[in-house]
Amino acid sequence: MSTVTGAPGWRMWTIWCVAVAGYVLAIVNRTSLSAVGVDAAERFAADASMLSLLAVLQLVVYASMQIPVGLLLDRFGARPIMVIGMVLMALGQLAIAFAPTLGIAVFARMLVGAGDAAVFPSVLRLIATWFPAQRNPLMVQLTGIIGQLGQIVAIIPLAAFLHATSWTLAFGSVAGLGVLFAVLTLLLVRNHPQQYDADVSVDTNTGAIEVVTSAMDTRVGIRAAWAHPGTRLAFWSHFSTPFAATAFVVLWGFPFMTEGEGLSAGEAQAVSSTLVLVGIISGPVLGLLSARIPTRRTFALVVPAVVIQMVAWGAVLLWPGQAPLWLMFAVAVSMGIGGPASMIAFDQARAHNPKNRLSTATGITNVGGFLAALLAVLFIGMALDLMGASRPEDYTLDAFRWAFATMMPLWLLGLIMLIIERKRTRKLMGLV
Repeated sequence: MSTVTGAPGWRMWTIWCVAVAGYVLAIVNRTSLSAVGVDAAERFAADASMLSLLAVLQLVVYASMQIPVGLLLDRFGARPIMVIGMVLMALGQLAIAFAPTLGIAVFARMLVGAGDAAVFPSVLRLIATWFPAQRNPLMVQLTGIIGQLGQIVAIIPLAAFLHATSWTLAFGSVAGLGVLFAVLTLLLVRNHPQQYDADVSVDTNTGAIEVVTSAMDTRVGIRAAWAHPGTRLAFWSHFSTPFAATAFVVLWGFPFMTEGEGLSAGEAQAVSSTLVLVGIISGPVLGLLSARIPTRRTFALVVPAVVIQMVAWGAVLLWPGQAPLWLMFAVAVSMGIGGPASMIAFDQARAHNPKNRLSTATGITNVGGFLAALLAVLFIGMALDLMGASRPEDYTLDAFRWAFATMMPLWLLGLIMLIIERKRTRKLMGLV
């Protein structure tokens, strides 16, 4: 197989493999507190709201960096931005490995968020410039689901390594991996095939070659992207579908399952791993369906993914006493579908924006999911404090139920805005 420009196929796949492995590491960095939240609370003597701050500010930085990262990608390409992202994550993990206070740990997680923000958009950029344009949806789905393996690494091997050694050694090792992948990216990744002096997107069916650049006026580019209802539809699609899984795996899922629902550590790891595996299985299916029904995918794929999560979580929160294990697995399945469903948002952004706004529209879209996630993490922490469950020894099932119930308004807001923006988009397209 050859690249879209005739370069050897091995180079295309080597670049993609390095980029995807880097994305897996970024997910490990992002979710590295997922199975050690209780350890973090004890290490830094943090209550629920302060513990939420570790994840919230990380996600705030991640979300706020999306548009700047998109514009930097348009100017410098994927390779240098991805290298910088790896270095920032390594510095952040090294800082948290030795952090003596919560304040330093919060700053360290902000560095992790800044570095993490650079990786996924960079991988999307490499897909756009190295693979045929018509293969983009499938490659994006594959990238997203493979990247989620990083959650399993954070949930099982990293947590086990921490408990077998020490906090400093575990997070220091993750920092070392960041340095390694910064070097690999620098050595092996290239922005685009050498025949071109700019990033281009190529459709091998039509022969069309388009240079991928942002508008010269940043404000105009952002306004133009947001003004299109298709971009706003993509934003709300990404807002509504993945935030529960993000809040679950970034911080609150493991404490909820072990301290609230009474699951063993092994059972909690199995539930969390199921979430990831369901995403891997359902991702390609949703990717193919999204490509086949582009005008119906909001109601056919995105909305059902949201409703399924609401129903599953509603059953857990209303169950008398601790929920049975099968119901916890059902919740994991529902959230596992939400992750791949969120990737449809990038198809929507790409379909409704010209190539010169691709990175800007992608950045706006990506902000949606992480804005919802940081709100969910923050609301859960605040609710736990209000319920008198500030520290691990005070966690109760009732407190967790009220805390996780704060996700329902976010889903309702997302559904309402999805319906509104879908109607506006279809009207603009002449479909209504």
